[in-house]
Amino acid sequence: MSEKIAICPGSFDPITYGHIDIIQRAAAMFDKVIIVVMTNMNKKCAFSKEERKNMILKCVGNLKNVEVDLYDGLLADYAQFKNACAIIKGLRAMSDFEYEFQMALTNKKLNPKVETLFLTTSAENMYLSSSMVRQIASMGGDISSFVPSAIHDDIVKRLSSKEL
Repeated sequence: MSEKIAICPGSFDPITYGHIDIIQRAAAMFDKVIIVVMTNMNKKCAFSKEERKNMILKCVGNLKNVEVDLYDGLLADYAQFKNACAIIKGLRAMSDFEYEFQMALTNKKLNPKVETLFLTTSAENMYLSSSMVRQIASMGGDISSFVPSAIHDDIVKRLSSKEL
């Protein structure tokens, strides 16, 4: 029987408790979960891909079946290269669904062997996004309930003096 591999793609700029919730739940369902830090051409990131990868490792490094990778190409190609059977996407609200549904159909067309699974976020994280964390941190607000303590200071240090 082959290993069931899922991919959790995103920009993770920075990773939040919402992301971690989805990753932990995916890790409970699959033999292996690959978190892949991707480039989104529509987003200007506050952290480099390597910094984001390191933050993710600090937050989920304890999960034995989770690894973190970087990739710049098409997600469908990456899924094929990694022999993944699923792409995991977290949904906060209906506004997320339209875009993610379009991406799921596109990925299915490009790689018919991969399925996209949507996991709804926990109620306590429905409002939470990386952009919200960046905005609050840049204005000197308290982000301690949005991100793990392992990365809190890195985020505050970078964003507290930076205009977004």
